[in-house]
Amino acid sequence: MSSGSATQDGSFLQFPKGFLWGVATAAHQVEGESDNQWSDWEQAGHIRSRDTCGKACDWWNSTDTDFDLAQKLGINAMRLSLEWSRIEPQENCFSESAFQRYRQMLEDLHRRGIRPMVTLHHFTNPRWLEQKGAFLSTESTALFERFTRRVVESLGDLCKLWITFNEPNVYSTLGYVTGEFPPGERGKVDRALKVMSSMARAHARAYRTIHELQREAQVGWAQHYMVFHPVQSGLDRLVAGLQSLIFNEGFFQLIQHGSFKFPFNLVGGSAEEAEGACDFVGLNVYNRFHVDFDLNLAGQLFGRVYVPERAPQGDSGVEKPYGEAFPGAIRAAVKRAARFHKPIYITENGVPDATDRLRPWLITNALKEVYSLIRDGHDIRGYFHWTLTDNFEWAEGWWLRFGLIQLDPKTQQRTIRGSGHLYREIAVNNGLTKELVEKYSQAPPQKLAYKE
Repeated sequence: MSSGSATQDGSFLQFPKGFLWGVATAAHQVEGESDNQWSDWEQAGHIRSRDTCGKACDWWNSTDTDFDLAQKLGINAMRLSLEWSRIEPQENCFSESAFQRYRQMLEDLHRRGIRPMVTLHHFTNPRWLEQKGAFLSTESTALFERFTRRVVESLGDLCKLWITFNEPNVYSTLGYVTGEFPPGERGKVDRALKVMSSMARAHARAYRTIHELQREAQVGWAQHYMVFHPVQSGLDRLVAGLQSLIFNEGFFQLIQHGSFKFPFNLVGGSAEEAEGACDFVGLNVYNRFHVDFDLNLAGQLFGRVYVPERAPQGDSGVEKPYGEAFPGAIRAAVKRAARFHKPIYITENGVPDATDRLRPWLITNALKEVYSLIRDGHDIRGYFHWTLTDNFEWAEGWWLRFGLIQLDPKTQQRTIRGSGHLYREIAVNNGLTKELVEKYSQAPPQKLAYKE
């Protein structure tokens, strides 16, 4: 694909031929009835909404409804993950029935003309791995390599696009610094950095294993990138830069250089084997947070992080705003990832919005950014919207609704939202019409429904 092949004729923003119009999902959030460290976390009452995942979208029993809807929406790619705890429920005991179920899913996608992008680890661990200390265990790299090998040997004929880890910066930060994810530790920055470097080593081993088995494979990871915007210059800029450095840069540095930069290299370990180990960079991009200096917030590096009341926002989380919906974050993330000189996929982008008040604006303006970046010469090969169907949203439970398709988790009834029809028009036409861009060029003050 030519990175600069997008064209504009005054009425249409045409994307390159072969561009992937996808949706992103995660196994635990859609399959239902999982048995892993996250299901234990839910049962212990740690979800802010007090929900449990339950049947989720019931994918483990059947994906026909959602895959049919994805096809109806014109989607030509789907990012989905494999649940390690189903494939290896006991250490070194692999489930052939789980492999068969995933094979059926992947075959069903291919039959519908939908290309799979498979994520090997999306936040969840088998219980036996969690009991070993998960990625703090010295065994974790070899265990993840073994898991990867079995997956590719069993399913590799059905997938050529692989993501090793989803958001290792989120997994480590929320698990060991803020305590919002299992194992729920707080303030353990040194442990978070060690987890990150361990995941980088595991990524490198998986990268080489996949290429050993599939020379034509493309392997990367999905990096969460968040914009920290200083309210003013000076100290605000300093603390915003520090917060961005800690959250955004760690895993980038490990894959780019094989080590953290000073001073994190003093406590976080290294991953020399990870240097350059990627064929593409996946970017999960959602929010911007505003930052100003506050002497009273030593635990947040003296930076108050907030969302201005007038900023475009989706639905709020149970306890705090989800973040400013900021399409420009895609530009910041792509410019950072461009230092790898590798193809880029936007592997997640979306907004929690149960009434479709803001999602049409977000989709249109995010894709304007992607189009502009392609015109600037960036090799962006696909956009995966988060998500297809409302699902169980980690620490927020069923409180936040990200789907192009509305789901009632009690009845499993689905309804395509207006934004789903909008995404279909974009995907089928491989671009945005002038009318769509004009209609959604500004954040709507109230619900602005898409009409066919």
